Formats: sequence, structure tokens, C-alpha cells
Amino acid sequence: MHVDPVTLVCLSLATLFVAVLPISLYRRLRGPFAFDWRATVTGVAIFALFATVIERALNGYALHENPVTAQWLANPLAFVLYGALAAGVCEEVGRYIAMRMLARRAPARPNTLVTPVTPVDSTGLAYGIGHGGAEAWFVGVLVQLQWIFFAVLANRGALDAHLSNLPMDAVLRVHLILATLSPTIAGVFALERTAAFVFQIGLSVLMWRGVRAGRKSILPLAIVLHAAIDVPAAMFQARLVPLVAVDALYAVAAVAVAVVLFRTCAPGKRAVRQV
Repeated sequence: MHVDPVTLVCLSLATLFVAVLPISLYRRLRGPFAFDWRATVTGVAIFALFATVIERALNGYALHENPVTAQWLANPLAFVLYGALAAGVCEEVGRYIAMRMLARRAPARPNTLVTPVTPVDSTGLAYGIGHGGAEAWFVGVLVQLQWIFFAVLANRGALDAHLSNLPMDAVLRVHLILATLSPTIAGVFALERTAAFVFQIGLSVLMWRGVRAGRKSILPLAIVLHAAIDVPAAMFQARLVPLVAVDALYAVAAVAVAVVLFRTCAPGKRAVRQV
């Protein structure tokens, strides 16, 4: 087993880009938006708890431990529906709870989502960078670093020795995944993680405005939007659509969300979205 050096370099550069993206964006926007670092830390903590602990435990039970739900979710359409809703409910409930807590420390709420952007209103952006940055690191960077490490071991001929404590089928899966790595896969990884980061910021800003405006409909709306975002990825996992179609859709949608964020969140601008 040998991973091409060009592929290894591309994977390393893509991982570095995803790792630096949330940090550099926070540093760039911290001054103009008067970020409160506690909002960003809250975003990291909420993602870690609700996405990597609660959602993972729920998925483990529904997909593996409970034979009834496991059999039901073997159906591709049921899997897509469950996967999208599980992610939407877990993350958005956590985001809503966090925003309610942060809102208690903010000045009196406005009665509409059409409000001038002030340092307090930047809480949604600061939180979103933390929430999205945590996803970029936990779901992207740390996982990719593991595969880079495995690729280095494979090129040195030391991979099998390192995996000697694993069952043979697990070792074969590692070899199979390493064999599929390519510069294209590195680019897809960077694209997917960047799009996910943009979506998390957009959902956070929307949730913050809804909570601050006292709109009770903001939680179900956020759950539906989050689930809709996850549907294409779940459909790919269920082998219902090709990866190129999913990535193209995410790229276009991420650009659209980024444009809306830029136009509505830039200092001196006014938000135009209402709930």
C-alpha cells in the first residue's frame, strides 16, 4: 500500500486550510464586530456536547443497538429522513438553548428581525464561528489528520504493524480508504468543510435574530433548514445521488449564504430577513 506524495501534500494543504479558516475569520472580524469570546466558546461547547455526544449516542442506538429501528433505517429513504432530522434536532436545540442563555446577557431585545447591526448583534456571528469551527475541527481536521498519519505509515511500510491490534476487516477497510485518496478527494474535503462552516454561521445568525426578536417559530424553522441542508449528504450516504451533484449543490448554496451574510451583517448594514 502506497499513497502518492502529491496526494499526501494536497490532503495536508486541505486540512491546514480547514483548520485555519475559523481561526483566521474570528481574528479578522473580532475588531469590527466587537466579538465577545464567550459566545464563540459557547458555540464550541454546544457543538461538542450536542453533535459529538448526544447525536452520536442517538445514532449508535438507532442504527445499531435497537434492532427495530436498525431494520427500519436500512431503507434508504428512511435513513435519509432520520439522518437529516437527527442532525437538525440535536444541533438546533443546542443552538437555541445557547442563544437563550446568551440573550439574557444582551440588552433589551428588538421587536423585529430588521435591526441595525450592533456589537451585541454580532453574538450570532461569534457563536457561529465557534459552532462551525468546532465542526470543522472535530468532523474534518482531526479525522483527516488520522488519515494523513495512516498514509505516512503506509508509505513507510509500518501501517499493518500499527494496526495489528485491529480485526482484519477493519485493517482492510483502512487500506481500501487509503487506496481511494487523491488530490480530488482533498479538494472535495475542503469544499465540503468550508460549505458546512458557512451554513453553521448562517444558521447561528438566523437563530440569534429569532431569539432576540422573541420569535418562538425560530426553533422549528432552524430545524427544518438544518435538515434540508443535510438531506443531500444523507442521500449520498444512502447511494441515491452522486457525490459531484451533492458538492455542486453545496458550493452554490454556500456562496448564496455567504453573500446574504455579507450584505446583512456588514457593519452599518441592516438585516432584511424576517421570521
